[in-house]
Amino acid sequence: MSISQELKKRNQDLCELCNVEAATIEYTVSPKNDDSIENQVALCETCMKAMDDANSGFHWRCIEGSIWSPYSSVQALSYRILNQYKKEAWASDLINSLDIDENTVQWALSAFEVKEVHKDAFGNVLETGDNVVLTQALNVKGTNFTASKGTVVKKIKLVSDNHEHIEGKINDQVIVILTKFVKKG
Repeated sequence: MSISQELKKRNQDLCELCNVEAATIEYTVSPKNDDSIENQVALCETCMKAMDDANSGFHWRCIEGSIWSPYSSVQALSYRILNQYKKEAWASDLINSLDIDENTVQWALSAFEVKEVHKDAFGNVLETGDNVVLTQALNVKGTNFTASKGTVVKKIKLVSDNHEHIEGKINDQVIVILTKFVKKG
């Protein structure tokens, strides 16, 4: 991708990570979008290639300088790369000496977050609207009935803040069901 003149000028046409080579790539730090240079970093070809190479740890010693950039996007990308080498002494020492904004750290670490998904007792991914079958009889708290094994629960809803819970209707009552007791139907 080409690079805007405004972004190149921000660091005197140099890569904002290594500060050695000419910046030729406009890199947007995920999960942000490229609608603002505040979300971008000017990179050189060498740094761009090093991001895909797990054996480029020595190259990233340059982050000892870029992590102190006044731009959040450069800090976030530097911290993200630094985090990949946190088991190495130089990276660990640098992480421990940092005092950067917590939002910038969250931005950096967002690349490593794995979205939790709802799965049934057999590991099948559940989606809102799926039908499930109970794999065992369940005593329904707050009611006077037991949902028997084999009961079909139609059009479930996922509980967004807990991947182990779904909502479904049994006997005209909406109940919360643990995903470990259902099979996708």
